[in-house]
Amino acid sequence: MNLFSLYRELLARVWEKKKTLIVLGIIYLLFIVLGIVFIKTPAIYSYHINLCDRYVDRVCFSNENVFVIFLERFLGNTVYLVIILCSGVHIAGLALPALVLSYRAYTFGGSLAIFFSVYKMSGALIVFVLYLPVHLLLDVIFLSSGVISFSRSKCFKFKKQDCTLLLRDFLLILALVAIVCLLEMLLLIALFHPIGNLM
Repeated sequence: MNLFSLYRELLARVWEKKKTLIVLGIIYLLFIVLGIVFIKTPAIYSYHINLCDRYVDRVCFSNENVFVIFLERFLGNTVYLVIILCSGVHIAGLALPALVLSYRAYTFGGSLAIFFSVYKMSGALIVFVLYLPVHLLLDVIFLSSGVISFSRSKCFKFKKQDCTLLLRDFLLILALVAIVCLLEMLLLIALFHPIGNLM
């Protein structure tokens, strides 16, 4: 099997579980809306403004080497992927993909509201050229990973074949996460970071 056929088979397994995909997608969209709606709550507002400030300071306009930012972002997203994929080894773990997606969607919605209401034009620029595309691409990957975990939970046994398939799925999806993080790094170089910050 070549790499293309492995990804096609992975996508086919996601597409086979359309109902799960739709349910997780609805949960994701619902929590984006909730994140936007409840942004005025003081504690929630404070949490999201800190998230946005940290994103602007540590990612967009950081003096940090962009490769270090890439590694930090890649490792952080790898943790999400490990949680989601490992949840499929037992049916009791299936709440984890929904929790991860709900959290990401909720903070995504709240952060969008902050970027537009507080940062104004600069926030809109950050959202449309960096934050929105990268976040959505990663969440599509995590959503698909959640579907795979749901389908795996019914039949997974701690045997060589099942563990090998789990590892293969992890490596294939991890490569997609790395590509998105690399895209983010290239956008940072092109749009936000001066050449002096590359070294």
